[in-house]
Amino acid sequence: MYFQNEPITLDQMSETMGMSKTSMSTGMRTLMDLKMIDKVWGKGSRKDFYEVVPDWHQNFVDFFSVKWRKAVESNMASLEKSLKDIRHLRESDPDNDALVSLTSIDETKINHALKYYKWLHRLIDSLETGEIFKFIPKEE
Repeated sequence: MYFQNEPITLDQMSETMGMSKTSMSTGMRTLMDLKMIDKVWGKGSRKDFYEVVPDWHQNFVDFFSVKWRKAVESNMASLEKSLKDIRHLRESDPDNDALVSLTSIDETKINHALKYYKWLHRLIDSLETGEIFKFIPKEE
């Protein structure tokens, strides 16, 4: 599809790739979700046409920021739940020195992990805003 000089229909893609329309439709939806292709209007046709988004930098940003953000948010939620559970466990038996010591060490480790994920959030933000290209410019 990238080397086509004009938008292409689902039927054309299916035929070219030798895939069923159902499989091709699923693939096209995935590419649209990743913002790697756009659905466009085809003059004189009721069929949907698709074209590649030609900005490879933006494709990279869209693909990885979606994946990374989902992973970061999931991992941060798990870590915050663990932190809450550890604190609750420590508070349930404050006289148990071994438990207090162990949970304090674990809390420190979790806080370090949370700082990493907050940094990763900022990295993702810099990708999405294009700020990263001030530090690592695109080649012209």
